[in-house]
Amino acid sequence: LALWFCMTQKEKYGITEDDLLDAVLWGVPLSVVGARVYYIIFYLDLFKKSDGSFDWGSAVAIWDGGLAIYGAVIAAILVGVVLCKKRGLKLGALTDLVVMGFLIGQTVGRWGNFMNREAHGAVTDTFLKMGLQDASGVVTYYHPTFLYESVWNLIGFIGLHFFSKKRKFDGEVFLAYVAWYGLGRVWIEGLRTDSLYLFSTGIRVSQLVA
Repeated sequence: LALWFCMTQKEKYGITEDDLLDAVLWGVPLSVVGARVYYIIFYLDLFKKSDGSFDWGSAVAIWDGGLAIYGAVIAAILVGVVLCKKRGLKLGALTDLVVMGFLIGQTVGRWGNFMNREAHGAVTDTFLKMGLQDASGVVTYYHPTFLYESVWNLIGFIGLHFFSKKRKFDGEVFLAYVAWYGLGRVWIEGLRTDSLYLFSTGIRVSQLVA
């Protein structure tokens, strides 16, 4: 969905189909690597053997879980920087286009948290509460933070789509994306119970980055 949308908009940003596809072909796998590295950095103790050495086997086992969206976004932007330098493209124009794809991907991707029964918030009795049943049959209601973020990203996508038609300089949509997503993540992260913390400081990494 993200690629399809960006393909329909690329001419407005002076981006060719080849450049966009190259960005995706390099960006997607390296973003997975970035998401994993980001997670490992803040959960380093989970990837150490009993003798204190680093466990490379568990580090690459992404099928066991452990990816962080910020690492993916940072990696994708770094890919964009290199691609623009190699191809002589305007970085601001490329990022203005791809962040619209980011929002589509983040809107849909958050529903993976629902399917995995993860990344939810604290116990609540609000009307949006989500019930999860444990092995004993007891149902507990939590904040559906995946839903909050999915809706927030959808609103951001719609808003930035119209905003992009009036952009005054390259990079303006990217800056608006950073502001919108950061604002929402600061609020939503405070509701979650599975946050990455800045080592032993008690500071939520995603809130700090946002």
